[in-house]
Amino acid sequence: MGLLDEKTLRSAVKSLTERDSDLAAVVARHGAPPLWARPPGFSTLTRIILEQQVSLSSARAAYDRLTERIGEPVPEAFLTLSDVELKRIGFSRQKIHYVRLLSERVLDGSFRFDELKGLGDDEARLRLTDLKGVGRWSADIYLLMALRRPDVWPRGDLALTSAVTRIKKLARIPSPEEFDEIGELWRPWRSVAARIAWFEYLDGVP
Repeated sequence: MGLLDEKTLRSAVKSLTERDSDLAAVVARHGAPPLWARPPGFSTLTRIILEQQVSLSSARAAYDRLTERIGEPVPEAFLTLSDVELKRIGFSRQKIHYVRLLSERVLDGSFRFDELKGLGDDEARLRLTDLKGVGRWSADIYLLMALRRPDVWPRGDLALTSAVTRIKKLARIPSPEEFDEIGELWRPWRSVAARIAWFEYLDGVP
């Protein structure tokens, strides 16, 4: 199936909207969603760690302050910053610890981002979740946006769960198991269904 790009995104949106009238209604309101691709590597995973359990706007502000301080984040530059500087930028104590450990593993060669490209989704997810501070949600967002895998369904994403509840006109927020069952309807393009749902959550604002 290959990586998602603008061409495959358009094809997948067409396939999904032909199969599902609820997704078709979202696309009719807002148009096709953006690709929302991010470059693979240390900087993107750092940003995803910042996004854990906070609003995207506050994570983006912290990431912007980090880039103002050291440029595009790389492990060597990140490790030059003190805890005080990182807290001022917007890192919590735990997130400082997580990104320091990630930096060290990249520098000592025990974790290599380029190796993920040749792995299947499940194995790549396992490699990522072996990193301290990277759980299932963070790994799935990396697979979906940085590796541009076409069929990833990030359980635990609050915005996505909220959007799916609205799109499917559910009486209550689905359980994780129900959320997964809904995602099954959209194989093999669950990553694209997620983008459509996020676009609905954002009310069509890229």
